[in-house]
Amino acid sequence: MTAAPTDALSRLLAGADWLMADGATGTQLFNMGLSAGDPPELWNVDHPDRIRALYKGAVDAGSDLFLTNTFGGNASRLKLHGAQGRVRELNRVAAEIGREVADRAGRTVVVAGSVGPTGEIMEPMGPLSYGAAVEMFHEQAEGLKEGGADVLWVETISAPEEYRAAGEAAARAGMPWVGTMSFDTAGRTMMGLTSAAMVKMVEKLPHPPLAFGANCGVGASDLLRTVLGFAAEGTERPIVAKGNAGIPKFHDGHIHYDGTPELMSAYAVLARDAGARIIGGCCGTTPEHLRAMRHALETHPKSLRPTLDQITAATGGFSSASDGTGDDAAGPGRERRRRRG
Repeated sequence: MTAAPTDALSRLLAGADWLMADGATGTQLFNMGLSAGDPPELWNVDHPDRIRALYKGAVDAGSDLFLTNTFGGNASRLKLHGAQGRVRELNRVAAEIGREVADRAGRTVVVAGSVGPTGEIMEPMGPLSYGAAVEMFHEQAEGLKEGGADVLWVETISAPEEYRAAGEAAARAGMPWVGTMSFDTAGRTMMGLTSAAMVKMVEKLPHPPLAFGANCGVGASDLLRTVLGFAAEGTERPIVAKGNAGIPKFHDGHIHYDGTPELMSAYAVLARDAGARIIGGCCGTTPEHLRAMRHALETHPKSLRPTLDQITAATGGFSSASDGTGDDAAGPGRERRRRRG
C-alpha cells in the first residue's frame, strides 16, 4: 500500500489533474512602485502590506500555489545591495507573510519559496564553486523553511551544476522542492541544456524535485515546445509550465508584455494538453491573466497533445527554427520544426 503524501503540493497533485500556479512577481511589484535596480526582497520588511497584496492577488485569481518574493534572496545577489547579512531574515519574513495569506484562503494553497539563480557563473567557466552554491542555497532554504514555506521553488536556472546544487541544498534543509530552468537560447538554456537533457538530469539526482519544468524564456510558444520536449521523454514526474505573457516591448520607458488574457488562456490549455500539470505565468502575467487562465482550464476539456502548428496558430511563432536538440527531423513525439511568423 502506497503511503499518503506528506507535503501539501504532493497532496494537491494526488487529487487533481492540474494545478494553477501564480504569475509574475516583478511585474506586479513594479506596478506597485518598485524602482528598477532596487531589490524587491527588502520590501518583505519595508512594505509587507504590498507583498501581502501580491500574494493575495494570485490566490484570489484562483492560483493553487504562489511563489514568495525571494527570487534574488541569496547572499550573492543581496550583496549587490549590502544586504548579504539579511538572507535568513528576508526569506523568513517573505514566507511568513505567504503562510498568513495561504492559511486565510479557505482552501489548500501552497506557499512555494522562490529560489532564483545566484547570478554567478559556476566553475570551471566562472568563480563559483559547487560547494559555495550549495551553501548559498541552503542558507536561503533555511530562512524559507523557518517562515513556513511548504516547498522550495527553484526557478530560472541555466546551468545543470547550479540546479544540482539547489537540489542538494533542499535535501540539507529537509525540504521538498520543484525546479524549473529557462530555455531562452534557441530551445536551450543559456548554458546549453536541452529539454531532453534536463529530463535525464532530473531523474539521476539523489534528491529529485517533486516536479520540474520550464519558466520565463522567450514567449508562450517556445515554452510550450519545450514542454512537448519534456513529455516526449516519457517522464512520469509532474511537468511545470510557467511562460511569459507574450513578448516584451519597450514603451514609454518601461517594459510591457504583449500577451493578452486570451492568449494566456490558450497557452494554459495547450500547456495542460501538452503534458504539464502545474501551469502558471511568468513575466508580464497579472491576476487578470490568471483569472482567464483558470476559467479556460476549468471549461475546456482535456484534448490530444497539440501539434507545433496548433501551438503557433494559437500563441504565435517560435523564436527559433529548432527546439534546441540540433535535429530537426521528425522523431518519436516530435514533428519537423518550422519557423512561422
